[in-house]
Amino acid sequence: MDHDPGAPQLTIEDLRHIARWAADCAERTLPIFEAKALDDTRPRDAIAESRVFADGGTRTATLRKIAWAAHAVAREVGDPAAAAAARAASTAAASAYTHPIATPHQVNHILGPAAYAAHATILAAAGDDGVGEAEIRWAIERASLAVRQAVRRMPARAPGKGPLGLLFYRLDTGLRY
Repeated sequence: MDHDPGAPQLTIEDLRHIARWAADCAERTLPIFEAKALDDTRPRDAIAESRVFADGGTRTATLRKIAWAAHAVAREVGDPAAAAAARAASTAAASAYTHPIATPHQVNHILGPAAYAAHATILAAAGDDGVGEAEIRWAIERASLAVRQAVRRMPARAPGKGPLGLLFYRLDTGLRY
């Protein structure tokens, strides 16, 4: 299904469904992060706050701050797989702030938690693309109808460059059909 520019883009309820799915995707890679930084709770906190929002909480400055904190630890952790897992958590929390406008950038906010989770699994498995493909399939299968409909209302993502861009593209196409 192609993007309908006249359709309402995203409601707060859409964002709650997206946040729940995003937290589920990111949570699967917490062990990858925690294997490198067990005492740093920023990614776990980001996922927990994403769930609070998904369960009816409000978008607060705390949620935004926690998302940025998980993003910061991705730069600090010093391990590519752990960094990708932290980015999955950061984008899960940030998904509550996805703008209701139809741009490729905004669709990346929806897809980010699952794409970074898949990327983390590939990096942790020494480049085994099969584990990333399994993670993408899991994310697509786990996505609710509401998440799929939200993605369908956004413009389709073009194939990206590099392995991460391919993961984003696979998710986008898989969630549309």
